[in-house]
Amino acid sequence: MKRIAILILMVVVCALGSAAQDQSSDLKRPLITGVAHIAFQVSDLAKARAFYGELLGYDEAFQVLKPDGSLALTYFKVNERQYIEIFPDLPPDKDDRLSHIAFETADLEALRVYLLSRGVKAPEKVNQGRDGNLNFTVTDPDGHRVEFVEYRDGSLHRRAKGRYVSSRRVSDRILHVGLTVADQASADKFYKDILGFSEIWRGGRDEASINWINMRVPDGTDYLEYMLVTGKPTRQQLGSLHHVALLVPDIQKALETARERVSDPASIRSPQVGRNRRWQLNLFDPDGSRAELMEPFPIK
Repeated sequence: MKRIAILILMVVVCALGSAAQDQSSDLKRPLITGVAHIAFQVSDLAKARAFYGELLGYDEAFQVLKPDGSLALTYFKVNERQYIEIFPDLPPDKDDRLSHIAFETADLEALRVYLLSRGVKAPEKVNQGRDGNLNFTVTDPDGHRVEFVEYRDGSLHRRAKGRYVSSRRVSDRILHVGLTVADQASADKFYKDILGFSEIWRGGRDEASINWINMRVPDGTDYLEYMLVTGKPTRQQLGSLHHVALLVPDIQKALETARERVSDPASIRSPQVGRNRRWQLNLFDPDGSRAELMEPFPIK
């Protein structure tokens, strides 16, 4: 009888484990609707404010302070759901100025549970950030910090609704963010297979090369740009590879605006037509991080 009881118990345990596994595999990914922000670290806050606030024309909507009262980070508002976050105190020997990128989700806790079910190392619980929103961060296959955000009522972002949307903005939308990718297959497993991103374009510096792959978020039109690399990029290369792309309706007007806002207009490079046949204008903040201005449609 004892042996029979043990066998029955083993069958029940196996059945429960199988049911739990089936339930885990049935978990659906909640919506991931777009790019919420990109965050850079800077060495000189005053110069960064001149670039993001004066040159690009974004309002500094709010800040988060450290316990000692010093600045932890500041937020430049692109639109109601997208920001550029700036962190001060970039170490002189740090080559990568990118802090992290962030995507917006409709249900952060459900996304956390889903990622765990797919083998992604996610935190034990979601975090309420100092800005009042829910968030958590994971690491992608290339070691980049990827944050997911759920905007909450009462947060600094929601309380800023309808404000800090300057008419001086050179662009009112983050179209994409760019990250270095050394192993496309590993990146695809994370962004495509698990998160549901889909490829919408690829191209290279010439017809025989593939250097960039655009991966659209599953439930929106923003996208992540794989910046394919071999070997370790230099400091200068990282500043260009890790970038934010801002949509502009007219590249010539954006060029004129940018040149009007700097003391040396010749320092603003002329626009160029990218491999995607769209007009582009590259601007670099004082630490070398790139803001790419891009028209929405290919030239005819």
